[in-house]
Amino acid sequence: MFTARPRRNRKSDAIRALVQETRLHAADLIYPLFVTEKESSPIHSLPGTTRLSIVDLLKEIERALKLNIQSIALFPVIDGDKKDLFGMEALNPSHFHQKALSRIKQEFPKICLISDIALDPYTKHGHDGVIDEEGRVLNDPTVEILAKMAVVHADAGADMVAPSDMMDGRVGAIRRALDASGHSTVSIHAYCAKYASAFYGPFREALSSTPKGDKRSYQMNPANSREALLEAQLDEAEGADILMVKPAVHYLDIISKLKEVSKLPISAYHTSGELAMLLAAAERGWLDRDSALLETTMSIKRAGADMIFTYAAPRIAEMLREG
Repeated sequence: MFTARPRRNRKSDAIRALVQETRLHAADLIYPLFVTEKESSPIHSLPGTTRLSIVDLLKEIERALKLNIQSIALFPVIDGDKKDLFGMEALNPSHFHQKALSRIKQEFPKICLISDIALDPYTKHGHDGVIDEEGRVLNDPTVEILAKMAVVHADAGADMVAPSDMMDGRVGAIRRALDASGHSTVSIHAYCAKYASAFYGPFREALSSTPKGDKRSYQMNPANSREALLEAQLDEAEGADILMVKPAVHYLDIISKLKEVSKLPISAYHTSGELAMLLAAAERGWLDRDSALLETTMSIKRAGADMIFTYAAPRIAEMLREG
């Protein structure tokens, strides 16, 4: 006879709930949203996600709040005629992105408003920084612009700025700039381990920011894990408040390792490409969309993520409410 019978703890819904080790809540979700000056339009490679006019953006945020999603991350869709080689429109305090941040904070003062700090939506070449004549991304001139950009976004009402560029030293520069401008309470949500991944395609379509060439000279090599620990250590020392891993599903080991070595909260970004794969398989009847969404998000949480960026946040929150 067997004496060890782990199945006793699986025999009913009530017992399974008692012994469940990882729990997912709507408040763990961060909802990325795209804002445009134009009319709302669908993102074809990411079904269910839309570039939103400010009016529709506010409606979508209201829907999210009713589902207990308390945090959003905002990304701007920039017209081509406002892009240049240096991303200078990112510093325009009258730009529609800054207006959107202010409007959101006026309408929903309790929401956690996270603003992306990177130049790729604003540059003609689609890279996250200033480039030289040979197309190389220049670190220090880019950091100077990013620090100014963070202050502009904080002035507009951002609770957190999220530098996603992977330039060296940008967290420290942003922290100093925020503090010097009276924004010592604005947090830095650092993309500390952002990999040069193949899973960003729909996001780049959404922003029309597909780069010329690749981003391997500044985003991380997918083969490396110890390097992520170094990046996290540096960002933490420079003043980061939260550390992010991107992508999420294909880098669960990195999430777990960061959780073990850092006392800071860990976030993970379920990327557009990772979600698009799941949705495409569901459309073909190869898997159940909702079950796969919950299992995927739970696996990210189980790996150690305290919070998760996901375009599917409303549907996940609905399922959590349904029980």
